[in-house]
Amino acid sequence: MNRKAAKELLHIEGWLVRAGEVVARGKDAYLGDDILQEAGDSLMMKLGEAANRLSRLDVLAPDGVEWALAVANRNFIIHQYDQINRELTWLTLSVDLPAWHESLTPLFGQARAALHPA
Repeated sequence: MNRKAAKELLHIEGWLVRAGEVVARGKDAYLGDDILQEAGDSLMMKLGEAANRLSRLDVLAPDGVEWALAVANRNFIIHQYDQINRELTWLTLSVDLPAWHESLTPLFGQARAALHPA
């Protein structure tokens, strides 16, 4: 794995952890707090940009992860911010991203190994 891809993957890992912290506060807190919503948006935008970069680096997404969907989600949040459905963003944060974390975990290990060989 090349260094650029490894760095992107480790950024994704950190953002997925932060998304989990948003989710840990609960749906009611998320729906009632504009700052948590903005934090979730920011994380999803970063994930979409990283997914785009990984796609361009020809890193294949594992089962359960689709780079193109993350990129489309990023674009929607940026360009149609006035149409965001908070129930849907909650589902992305609370269901889709934890599944991504699980699916990407082997790649995170490979990324660490690529950056810090034994």
